[in-house]
Amino acid sequence: MVLLFGPTGVGKTDILLRLFAGTAEVVSADSMQIYRGMDIGTAKPDASLRAALAHHLIDIRDPRERYSVGEFVADADRLVAEITLRDRLPVVSGGTAFYFRHFLLGLPETPPSIPEVRERLRAELVQSGAAALHAELASADPKAAGRIAPKDEYRILRALEVLRITGRPLSQFEVPRAVRARFAFLVIGLERERDELYRRIDRRVDLMFERGLAEEVRSLLGAGYSFDDPGMKGIGYREFAGRIEGAADAMDEIRALIKRNSRRYAKRQITFFRSLPLVRRYHAEDVDGIREALAHFVEERGPSSTTSMR
Repeated sequence: MVLLFGPTGVGKTDILLRLFAGTAEVVSADSMQIYRGMDIGTAKPDASLRAALAHHLIDIRDPRERYSVGEFVADADRLVAEITLRDRLPVVSGGTAFYFRHFLLGLPETPPSIPEVRERLRAELVQSGAAALHAELASADPKAAGRIAPKDEYRILRALEVLRITGRPLSQFEVPRAVRARFAFLVIGLERERDELYRRIDRRVDLMFERGLAEEVRSLLGAGYSFDDPGMKGIGYREFAGRIEGAADAMDEIRALIKRNSRRYAKRQITFFRSLPLVRRYHAEDVDGIREALAHFVEERGPSSTTSMR
């Protein structure tokens, strides 16, 4: 299979359409495009693109629902098998770095959730608050607490759940270091010069507002969702909290915040993606270079894959 990733705004969609339409199916590795009704702010592929190139794991959750990296790996594994049986090339593409890391390397051997333990923790959360539980985690597992934001209730509860079930800190359950041997990976990382990337991000945010991002947020709130829901905490949505009914200058402030937060997120993505194994890096405009790498990869895989890429 092919893994294609890069920071937000780098140009993944253009590469997908130019190189894979009609020959592949995409497994989306985007933690925000899973949410229904959140199309503009997540830069979700439109109907025409999805008609030309099938996409999976889009519109599979409501904004108030969570979707874990473990669920992503399980779903992606299933979809890759199904796509292969259809004699198509699976392409896992997106920008959520943790999805790619765990898809490449696998998941830590943490225990499954136990409902009774989780419910007791939820009761403690209601009674004491996230800050108290985060402080408890920091005392028992400072390494895990350092990686988890004090307001990230889901991850705080999971870390404490693992600690209580096993007696071992979550940080001791390390991610495997070797790439999963069950798959043959071609791992492509798209890049651009930083200034160029930031200009593209700014233009994309402007286009989101032209397409009606503010109206999309109002529609979600009108449907009963709130800024406390997991989906509404993503960049492009959380910036509207407390400002959605503001005047034009409030919209300008929101737009500037989304641009800033998107640029910062892209910087973190770049750093994380550089830590992944097997990555072949290409400028996002180097279509010929990527096409050549893809041709060699498919040729090495044998007759079935070659047929699927004609």
